[in-house]
Amino acid sequence: MGRMSIQIMRVNMKVLVKSAWGSDDPTKAAFPFLHANALAEAGHDAQIFLLGEAVSLMRDPVANAVVPVGWPPLAETLRTTVALGIPIHV
Repeated sequence: MGRMSIQIMRVNMKVLVKSAWGSDDPTKAAFPFLHANALAEAGHDAQIFLLGEAVSLMRDPVANAVVPVGWPPLAETLRTTVALGIPIHV
């Protein structure tokens, strides 16, 4: 029997992650950063767009106080986001 060859084409996506979730829901507030980090680490071009209550997450005191359930504190995740060079639009 002949051998089948499977080719996988890797696609570099450009993704804009939008969020309006603020510190009142820490887990949802962290998701845009966690998702963008995962996308960037997988080789995709990710950006974050924050609006409404989510804009307050960019203040150090707020970022330090946000601790999502089951995930690292937002301040730690945010440091990774910045280190990965992910643009954050507010």
